[in-house]
Amino acid sequence: MPLRTIAVDFNSFFASCEQQEQPALRGRPVAVVPVNASTTCCISVNYVAKSRGVRAEMGVGEAQQCCPELALVEARPEVYVQYHRRLLEVIESCIHITDVKSIDEVACELTATFSPREKALGVALKIKAEVAHRVGPCLGSSIGIAPNWFLAKLASDMKKPNGLVVIDDDDLPQKLLGCKLRDFLGIGSRMEARLNQQGIHTAKQLCTATKAELRGIWGGVEGERMHARLRGETVPLDVLQHQTVSHSHVLPPALRTEPKALAVLHRLLQKAALRLRHINHYAGGLSVFVRYRDAGTWEDELHFNATQDTLKLTHALTQLWTRRSAGIRRSKPIQVGLVLNHLLASGCYTPDLFEEKHEVTRGRLHEAMDLLNQTYGNGSVYYGGAFGATENAPMRISFTCIPRPELEEIDPARDRRVRPLNVQPSADWEYN
Repeated sequence: MPLRTIAVDFNSFFASCEQQEQPALRGRPVAVVPVNASTTCCISVNYVAKSRGVRAEMGVGEAQQCCPELALVEARPEVYVQYHRRLLEVIESCIHITDVKSIDEVACELTATFSPREKALGVALKIKAEVAHRVGPCLGSSIGIAPNWFLAKLASDMKKPNGLVVIDDDDLPQKLLGCKLRDFLGIGSRMEARLNQQGIHTAKQLCTATKAELRGIWGGVEGERMHARLRGETVPLDVLQHQTVSHSHVLPPALRTEPKALAVLHRLLQKAALRLRHINHYAGGLSVFVRYRDAGTWEDELHFNATQDTLKLTHALTQLWTRRSAGIRRSKPIQVGLVLNHLLASGCYTPDLFEEKHEVTRGRLHEAMDLLNQTYGNGSVYYGGAFGATENAPMRISFTCIPRPELEEIDPARDRRVRPLNVQPSADWEYN
């Protein structure tokens, strides 16, 4: 099969951005953390720190024991999004980007022009050179080239940092045999346990298993798809979008009280509701959790008629909050979070017959509030439950969910104007 896919994976992305921004960090062990607190964890670690035993998701206290000279940098999501967009521009100038997999990873389909091995290697090397020249030398990448995305992604993980690995037909399955089962997309801890139960412990055993055997282990057609992907066939990976909208925040010491933790939850809920409206979905459920220093984690969930109304979601949050036991209320909260789930696309939503007029009026209120927040900055207008927490829980970023600063913080393109100059209000601006 021809080489069809390039996977570009930027190494230690958040930490690399900080090193590019701050030359004093170069050559030093660096960890990016969500907040400057000893109870939080590392969310991105550069390779110097990794060589000294520090890893992502490690607690800061443990990381500092492994590497006392570790430089801790508080995360700056807006900076990483800016770098992400610049990198997309550079890669697009070399080859068309087929799919943005995450903030630090993209896929590019090789056309007939680039499919010969030497042409594919040439475009990969061009990407590396252009990124170093136009974005910065700290933004190193590992690139994999293979007949499908599944193998290209695996190839990009084989040599880090700054690797370039090709897997073609002649390399299969030999080049895969040194991998661990968990290195393959679609194999997590539970699937690894199921494979082990069926006598599959190595990549060689996985690659030599029959289609029927893998179908039985996966319990369906996904096993057959795994069989095909291992052999270089193009089988799309199922991607479900907009399953949930979630936010969480590690509380700094000053906010580790019950009232302030609740205010932060209100702040998170109002941000989540804004995102919900932006993606044009409705939520039918809310789950909330609070992690305590000495009392574990409390969590609860509530289902309701689908809505994107911040006030209705606020009532649900209040109801959940009152359910907590008296004992746990005396503990010190250190992290809060919530998830809007059971999402329904607007095209599938049917308004309540008796609430429809009220929903339209409330929707106009939320539209106005969202516009003001995008124009003057998130938190310019808010519901009172978030009082005292509007400066907290700023925009956060995960590798698979790329936020939009224009939505979650402020849109500079609006130039702090609700509507452009010389545009008269329309009839829709009348007040009832």
